[in-house]
Amino acid sequence: MQQGEINIKNKKARFEYELLDSYDAGIQLFGTEIKSIRMGKASITESFCQFKESELYIINMYIDEYDWGTHFNHKTRRDRKLLLKKNELKKLERKTKETGNTIIATNLYINKKGLAKVKIYLAKGKKLYDKRETIKGKDLKRDLDRIIKNS
Repeated sequence: MQQGEINIKNKKARFEYELLDSYDAGIQLFGTEIKSIRMGKASITESFCQFKESELYIINMYIDEYDWGTHFNHKTRRDRKLLLKKNELKKLERKTKETGNTIIATNLYINKKGLAKVKIYLAKGKKLYDKRETIKGKDLKRDLDRIIKNS
């Protein structure tokens, strides 16, 4: 795979949460972790972000062990520090404490410079009836597309 092709998504995020503000954050990684990500062996479906001592960490993000790594290989699920500007961190911390919002990772990708980035969103959890509305909307759109295609 080439550098711009790595794009690992969290498909559950849009269904489970109402996404509000987006940010692109860098990740502090070890050498074997970036190599595994470049091979496409990572997952962010069960991950979330949390503040520890006014720094933001992504928790429960899975990066498979590097195949050719030695005893220096990384742990598959460890807390990884996210790199954002100070004013963005303060804003996110304030919003998560005030209103009960959470921070969710939706995309893990490699940018044009070859750096691993995570697209994170400030999000609010959906209620059960909101999820039902989302499912109804998807079903209606699919049915309309079928009708238009067969016409």
